Amino acid sequence: MSSETIGALIFLVKFLLLFVVITVFVLVATWYERKVIGHMQQRIGPKRVGWHGLLQPIADMIKAFFKEDSIPRGADKLFFWVAPIIGTVFAMMAAVAIPFGPPVVLFGRTITLNVVHLSSGALYMLAMLSLVSFGAIFAGLSTKSKYPIISAQREVAQVISYELILSAALLNSVIMAGSLDLTKIVEAQSHLWFIFYQPVAFVCFLISMFAIAGRVPFDLPEAENELVAGFMTEFTGMKFSLFYFAQYTVIFTVSMLAVILFFGGWLGPSFLPPVVWLFIKWAFFIFLYTWSWATFPRYRYDQLMKISWKILLPIVIINILWTGFALQFGLPYLH
Repeated sequence: MSSETIGALIFLVKFLLLFVVITVFVLVATWYERKVIGHMQQRIGPKRVGWHGLLQPIADMIKAFFKEDSIPRGADKLFFWVAPIIGTVFAMMAAVAIPFGPPVVLFGRTITLNVVHLSSGALYMLAMLSLVSFGAIFAGLSTKSKYPIISAQREVAQVISYELILSAALLNSVIMAGSLDLTKIVEAQSHLWFIFYQPVAFVCFLISMFAIAGRVPFDLPEAENELVAGFMTEFTGMKFSLFYFAQYTVIFTVSMLAVILFFGGWLGPSFLPPVVWLFIKWAFFIFLYTWSWATFPRYRYDQLMKISWKILLPIVIINILWTGFALQFGLPYLH
C-alpha cells in the first residue's frame, strides 16, 4: 500500500472519529443543558424518555427526521436548501484543525492528533468560524420574511464586531508563542499557561466566544421575544436541526480554541493522558455556556455594539501593544 493511500486512510479515520465525537457531544449537550438549567432554575428538566431523560435527544432527532419539510412560497429555494448545509460544513471545517494532543508515533509513522495539521491553524480556524455565519445570513435573506431578514442583518453586524475582538485576543497568544501553529502555541505554555500572562486577552476572548456562537446573553440573531426564532423561523425538520448542529459545533470548537490558547491545551500532570486533560479543561467552558444561559438576561442590541466597539476593542488593542512592548524589552514576568 502506497504512502499516499495510507495517508488518505488516516485522514478518513481521523475525520470520522471527529464527526462521531462532535455528534455525540451535540446529542449529550442538548440533554445536559436542559437538565443543568432545570436544576439551576429549580425545575425538573427532561425526565420521562429514558432514565432521567437520557433518551430525549434520540427522541428529538427521530421527531426532526420525520417532521414535515415546508418551504415558504416566496422563498429562494436554492439558498433555502443550501443555508443549513453551509453553516454545518464550515463549522466542521473549523474543527478539523483542532489538535487533541501531541503528535504520536504509530507503526513508525508520526501521526498528528488533528484531522489536518496546519502551520497557520489559528488563522485557518478564524477564517472558517467567520464563514459559518453565512449559513444564518443566507437563511434569513432566502426566506424573504421580515423577522428572518432582520435576524440576518443582526448576524452580520454581530459577527463583524466580535470576530474582530476574538482575532485580536487570539493575537496575544500568537505573539507570545511566535507561531500560528496551534501545537506550538500549546508547547510554548509548558512553563506557564498564557492565562497568567494574558488575563485581559482571555476575558475579551471569552466574551467574544459567546457572541460568535450566538448564545445567551448575546443571542440577538434569534431573540425569540423579538424575532420569533430569527433566521430559523421558517425552517423545519432536519434543516432546523442542522442549524443547531452547526451552533453546537462552533461551541465545541471555540471552547477547544480557548483551552489551547490560554490553558495549556493538553498539558497537565502525567497521571492522566494528554487528551483527557484537554477534555477536562474543555468541559469547564461547556459548563460556562450553560451557566450563562441560566443566569444572564439578553442584552439590547445597542448594548451589544457598545460593548464591542467602545469597550472591548480599545482594551484589546492596548493589550496587544503592551504584549509587544513586554516581549521587546524582556520584562521579567515573561521569562
